[in-house]
Amino acid sequence: MTADIVNLRRARKTKARAEREQQAAENRVRFGRTKAERQAQSITRERERRTHLGRELERAATGDGTSEADPATTAERETATTRDRSKP
Repeated sequence: MTADIVNLRRARKTKARAEREQQAAENRVRFGRTKAERQAQSITRERERRTHLGRELERAATGDGTSEADPATTAERETATTRDRSKP
């Protein structure tokens, strides 16, 4: 009839760990996705990435979307900045 000696700190940690594992299991069921869903999303993202990349290449090849700054616009911006600095 002797009672077992229990380390209360260890018992609390064990209980908390079990509760976290239970919560994690519930979350996996509620919010998790199946392997098929993950694969479908991966395929969709890859298709969208390739489409986007292809459109960027088309635009660069036709010269519509050059990334170089217009020298006149850059000079105008620099002049405006200099004017703003000189005002008290």
